[in-house]
Amino acid sequence: MSGRRLRPGVAVTPLREGLHLRGRRGNLTLEGSAALPALWRSLEGPLREGRLEELLDGVDPASPLRGALDTLLGQLEAHDLLLPGGPDVGPGTAPGADPVTEWTGAESVTEWTGADIGPAATAADARAAAGALVAGRAEVLAASPDDPLARAAGRALERGGLSVTYTPDPTLPAHRVLLHARTGTSERGIALGFRGASGYATAPGGAAQVRADARALEARLTGDRGAASGEEATEDEVASEPPEFTGSRASVALLAGAAAHRLLCAVAALPDPAFEGGAGPLPPGLPAVLLADARPPRAAYHTWLGPRRHDPDRRTALDPADTLDSALRRVAALGDERCGPLPLPLPGELRQLPVPLAGCVLPGPGGTVGTLTGGAPRLDLARLEVFCRAAELLLGGAWFTVGADPGHARGRALRRAAAHRPDLLDGRSPVPAERWSGHPQARHWWATLTVRLDVPAHLEVTRSAPGAEVYRAVVRRTGPAAPAGPGALPLGEAVEATPADAAAFACLAAVAAVRAAPDRPVRPSGGAAARLATAGARTAPWEGLGGTGRWLADLAGREEPFQDALLRLTGLTHLPAPRGELADLLTAFGFTVLYAPEEPR
Repeated sequence: MSGRRLRPGVAVTPLREGLHLRGRRGNLTLEGSAALPALWRSLEGPLREGRLEELLDGVDPASPLRGALDTLLGQLEAHDLLLPGGPDVGPGTAPGADPVTEWTGAESVTEWTGADIGPAATAADARAAAGALVAGRAEVLAASPDDPLARAAGRALERGGLSVTYTPDPTLPAHRVLLHARTGTSERGIALGFRGASGYATAPGGAAQVRADARALEARLTGDRGAASGEEATEDEVASEPPEFTGSRASVALLAGAAAHRLLCAVAALPDPAFEGGAGPLPPGLPAVLLADARPPRAAYHTWLGPRRHDPDRRTALDPADTLDSALRRVAALGDERCGPLPLPLPGELRQLPVPLAGCVLPGPGGTVGTLTGGAPRLDLARLEVFCRAAELLLGGAWFTVGADPGHARGRALRRAAAHRPDLLDGRSPVPAERWSGHPQARHWWATLTVRLDVPAHLEVTRSAPGAEVYRAVVRRTGPAAPAGPGALPLGEAVEATPADAAAFACLAAVAAVRAAPDRPVRPSGGAAARLATAGARTAPWEGLGGTGRWLADLAGREEPFQDALLRLTGLTHLPAPRGELADLLTAFGFTVLYAPEEPR
């Protein structure tokens, strides 16, 4: 038996008055006392050798030293840098001393758990993880058992402790390999392969799931984006004209090793390598595939939720995003140029002054069908706004509303419904200018439009029925260049809870329209994203309404009662969104899709 000990691979750097420890899954910095480095020198040996309990037995439980040791050990445990005590499974353990080794007759248990890359470095229960690897059986399927990719993956699995068999499968196309691992009643698989110089390795899944992912990924890598929107290629279609393999030996080794590593981790219930060290740019909770290119050499994980979702974990939807940053990570995944089904809004070559702008190209069956541009008080808000508009158009247009969470979607839909019903807000006496012109945001965007951009315009703010704090602001061009006729679209409009907010967003929309020259009318969304943008954010006490953060926080505080007022005013009702590949995909990523079958504006 051994006591608690440091996980293999943990590195320690003494500081002047503290310590910095780095493990595979986390790090810890302790500061505040010059005695910490000396305390660590006394503790490190017993911790690495499993003699911690022996050391603690020799220290008075009531002494300050024992208190310091307990505090340090508590921090190590809290940051998952310690292995719990139990039967010896580390380096130097005799094969017969470990129950798992006795049961299997294999010595690789101690080799695995003692290595820095083994279960002891990351697993909550190193013995269970090692036992699963020793008891596991792997099968490598390929059109030819001598396929270099199949052999490389098989060797990597064998080095990981699995027993490997090779099975020819003539139904598989060239340069595709299936890996299956069984341990107990559990079975997991990974598909990997090449299309030309690009390679892939799917996320772990059932046999049907990884085959479906492989087909769709191969179609995507060869330029058929339809495979990611439900038009899945058949085995015969993919295998009929396999592109010539133009990869390299290095890319074969990289892909085989990465796929084997990920399958070993799935078998042993170890952390998924796709999310090692944190999720990074990938939204956690969704499967990720590895894509590799030979020229230039590169490899990265990409979120992928393919068109065929057989496994239960592929049919689980994420919770709505709780912050704007979380929402934009999902936008980036859905707009990924290699795997994403939607366009990714970016600033590109759009000028960011005097208003932040984002844009994207809308895909269509015959290529591109147009571009979308939009502006907002900040670039991150502009990107979210353009993404939601693009998704709505691809879903079917005016009847759909997309939001990063239910509140965001409702706010967008209700503002749109109110603007669609001018009879609710027009025909009344305009709100006097003194009620909105003093607001710093309204003043700034009005001056930007009429002075900086020199656009002759007229701004009018009207109120809904008495007793409802709902205001509509409309900016129209004046002068010779102004569009004529009662149906002329405004340059900018907004529906908000105060006349100043409505004026500010209408002027901002007008500035964005002048700078971006959109090819389609922009519906008002205004402060619908304010609560998302301010979640978890702090504003400085001295920041006034002229600052974007303070203004957004002010808007967020009014959003809920404002939506209630809009709901009473418009009577808008939403039906469940029709099922479809894109709607289901947005829902899986945590977005809200609303459907209101009304006549488009």
